[in-house]
Amino acid sequence: MTGLKVRTVTKPASSAAHERDADVCAVGAEEADFRDHRIGAARQSRQLVFRGRGIVPGRVEGEVLVSRETNPGWGGIDPATGAIIERRHELCGVCFTGKVLVFPGAKGSSGRPGFFQATRLMGTAPLAMVFTHLTTKAALGAIVTRVPTVTHFDDDPVAGIETGDRVEADGDTGLVIVHGRVADLTVARRTT
Repeated sequence: MTGLKVRTVTKPASSAAHERDADVCAVGAEEADFRDHRIGAARQSRQLVFRGRGIVPGRVEGEVLVSRETNPGWGGIDPATGAIIERRHELCGVCFTGKVLVFPGAKGSSGRPGFFQATRLMGTAPLAMVFTHLTTKAALGAIVTRVPTVTHFDDDPVAGIETGDRVEADGDTGLVIVHGRVADLTVARRTT
């Protein structure tokens, strides 16, 4: 992850104009703090913004489920429950329903999109999809699921986003904004 362009701003903007020249945008920090920072260091106390390309429009905010492995489809997910059922997958038995699903890309046959369409029809679809490697299987799966989807990033969101993070995924602007850990945000709301 060398060579990241980092830009700081004093507050989140209503438009994406301030993020155009950066791979990662940190809100509320000094420029000097970021000259040689990596995502891991920046995410500790600052909001991260990943810039990509939206392929299915819409904007949602929710909890993240990250898979470091490619995402299965036909025979690898259970559309009735929204769970990954592929036995050798790192998330076997984990439900993605209502989560922002972050993964490297898709695997499986051309039947994969049909399984993701079934999750939409059964109410078990992910809230959004964020992936790095665009294939026809991944794109068609996102389109038929009809959830906001962002791909083709300048930097790898699988490496910079963690399960349990709260993110905003915007398929219209191609931005994925990491707001922090869900548990941390819940504690902060209770104390304020």
